Amino acid sequence: MSYLNLSIGAGLLAVFYGLFQTWKILKLPKGTADMVSISDAIAEGASAFLNRQYKTVAIFAVVIFFILYFTLGLLSAVAFAIGAVCSAVAGFIGMNVAVRANVRCTEAAKKGLSEALSVAFAGGSVTGLIVAGLALLAVSITYLLISNLQPLTSNLQPLVALGFGGSLISVFARLGGGIYTKGADVGTDMVGKIEKGIPEDDPRNPGVIADLVGDNVGDDAGMAADLFETYVVTAVAVMLLAQLMLPMFNNALIFPIAVGGGGIVSSILGTFFVRLSSNGKIMPALYKGLIATTIFSVLIFYFITKTLMDGNGLYESINLYIAALIGIAVTVGMVAITEYFTSKNYSPVKSIAYAGNTGHGTNIIAGLAISMKSTFPPILLIAGAIFSSYFLAGLYGVALSAMSMLSLTGIVVAIDAFGPITDNAGGIAEMTHQSEKVRKVTDALDAVGNTTKAVTKAYAIASAGLAALVLFASYTQELSKSTTGQLSFSLSDPKVLIGLLIGASLPYLFGALAMEAVGKAAEEVVLEVRRQFREIKGIMEGKEKPQYGQAVDIVTQAAIREMILPASLPVITPILVGFLLGSAALGGVLVGTIITGLFVAISMTTGGAAWDNAKKYIEEGNLGGKGGSAHQAAVTGDTVGDPYKDTAGPAINPMIKVANIVALLIAPFLK
Repeated sequence: MSYLNLSIGAGLLAVFYGLFQTWKILKLPKGTADMVSISDAIAEGASAFLNRQYKTVAIFAVVIFFILYFTLGLLSAVAFAIGAVCSAVAGFIGMNVAVRANVRCTEAAKKGLSEALSVAFAGGSVTGLIVAGLALLAVSITYLLISNLQPLTSNLQPLVALGFGGSLISVFARLGGGIYTKGADVGTDMVGKIEKGIPEDDPRNPGVIADLVGDNVGDDAGMAADLFETYVVTAVAVMLLAQLMLPMFNNALIFPIAVGGGGIVSSILGTFFVRLSSNGKIMPALYKGLIATTIFSVLIFYFITKTLMDGNGLYESINLYIAALIGIAVTVGMVAITEYFTSKNYSPVKSIAYAGNTGHGTNIIAGLAISMKSTFPPILLIAGAIFSSYFLAGLYGVALSAMSMLSLTGIVVAIDAFGPITDNAGGIAEMTHQSEKVRKVTDALDAVGNTTKAVTKAYAIASAGLAALVLFASYTQELSKSTTGQLSFSLSDPKVLIGLLIGASLPYLFGALAMEAVGKAAEEVVLEVRRQFREIKGIMEGKEKPQYGQAVDIVTQAAIREMILPASLPVITPILVGFLLGSAALGGVLVGTIITGLFVAISMTTGGAAWDNAKKYIEEGNLGGKGGSAHQAAVTGDTVGDPYKDTAGPAINPMIKVANIVALLIAPFLK
C-alpha cells in the first residue's frame, strides 16, 4: 500500500507541476493587441468546439452509466464516470493552455529561437504531465476504492469500466477533433491557396481561424484523450493479468501503478534537459528530454522491480525488469523509425518531393508507396518486443512492456503538444505581419512540430497495439474462468474465421467513414469561404474583415454531426457479434481489428506526415521552391495526406482499444 500511496503522490505531483508550468506561461508577455485578438479568437473557437463535443458525448455517457449500474453495479458505473471525466479534463486543460501559449510563443520568437522553443515546450509539457498524472490518479484511486469496498479476491470489473470511460471520450475526441481540424484545413486551403492564390494563414482567408483552432482540438485535446485512455487500459490490463496469474501475490497488482509513478517522476526530471544547443537544432534539443527521461526510468524501474516483485513465485524479478526495458526500447525505436520516414533530412520525404517534378499523380504514388513501406519496420519492432517479453515472463511480460512504454507518456505527449502551439504561433505571426526574423523562427519550430506530431502518433499506435493484445489476453483469460480447461480460438471454427474477417474490415470501414467526414466538412467550409469572398467585396484588398466566427461554427457543427456514426462502430460491433455469434467469433473480431488496425494506422499517419514535410522541403527553396510545378504537386499530396495523418489514422488507435474493452466488459455474459 505504501507504493500505491507513492503512485497517488506521483500523479498529484504531475498535476501540480503542470499547473505550476501553466502559471509561469500565463505570466509571459502576450505581444501586441492584434496578436492577442487573434489568439483570443482561436481560444474562443476551440472552447466552443470542445464544449459542444463534450455535451454530445455526455448524452452517450449518461446512457452507458445507467446500463453499467444495472448490469455491473454502482462501483463499475462510478469508475466509468471517473474515467470519462478525467479524460475530458485532461484534454480540456491541455487545449486551454495551448491556445494561450501560442501567442506567447510568437512574442518570444522576437527574442530568438531558444526563447520560443522554451515557451512552446513548456506549454506542451502541461498537456503531457496532466495526461499522465490524471491517468495514474484515476487507476490508483479506483483500485483504492475497490480494495476498501470489496475483498481483494473479488473481480476487478470496475477497473475495466474505468478504462471504458476513458475509451469513450478518446474515440469521440480523436475522431471529432480530427474531422474538425482537417475539414477546416482542407477547405480553407482549397479556396485560399488554390483558388485565390493567397498564402497559408493569410488574414484575408475567412477560414483561417477555424484552421488554427483545428490544430488544438485535434493534435492537443484529441491526443491527450487518446493517450490518457491507452495509459489507463494498459494499466488495467496488466492488473487483470496479475490477478489471474499471481492471485496470491498482491504486489503484482500494485506493480504497474508503481511503474507509472516512476515514469512520471522521470518525465518531470526529463523536462529540465530540453535545451537548445549551440548548433541551433531543435529536434536534438527535444530528444535530450526524452533520453534523460529514459535513463532515469531505467534506474527507477530496477529499484521498483526488486522491491515489489522479488519472491513472486512465478517470474524472476530480473526477467520482469528486462521486460520493462523492452517497452522503453520500443518507444525509442518507434521515435527513430518515424523520424526516418517523416523528416525532411532523409530519403523517404525527399523521394516524395522529387516525384512531384513529374506531376501530381507521381507525387501521390510516391506518398502511397512510402506510407505502405513505413509499416514494415514498426511491425518487426513490435513483434520482436512481444516475442522477447513473452519469453522472459509470459503474457505478464508483454503486458509489463506495454505499461513501461506508457510510463513515458508525460514526456512524449509534451513533445507532441509542442506541435500545435508552434503551428498556431506561425499563423499568428503571418496574420499580424511579423518580421522575417520572427517568421523564420516560427517556421523552423513548425517544421519540427510536424515530425514530433508524427512521432507521437506512431508511439500511440505502437502502444495501442500492445495494449490491445494485452486486453485480448485478458479477454481470453476471463472467458477461461467460466469454462473447463484453456479456451482456444481455432481457425477450423467457421465462427472464428467470420469474426476475423469482420474485425479485419472494421479499421478500413472506420477509416473510410472518417475520410468521408473530412470531405463533407471541407465542402461546407469551401462553400462558406467562397460565399464570404463573393459577398464581402473588400476582403481581398484588406479593407473589410472576414466573418471568422461563421466558418468556425460551420465546421464545428459538421464535425460533431459526422463523428457519431464511425465512433459508434467499435462499441456496437463487439456487442452484436458477441451475443449473436458467441465468444469465439468475438475473439476473432478482436484479433482481426488489432492486426489490420496497426497496419492502417501506421500507414496513414506516417504517409500523411511524409507528404506534409515533402511540401515543406520544397518550400525551403528546393526543387524550384514555392509556386513551381513540384510545389503544386506537393500541395495536392499534402491535401490528401492531411486527413490520413490527422483524422483517420490516429482515430484508429482508440477504435482498436474500445472494441477490446467492450469485449472485456461483456465477457462474463457470453457463452
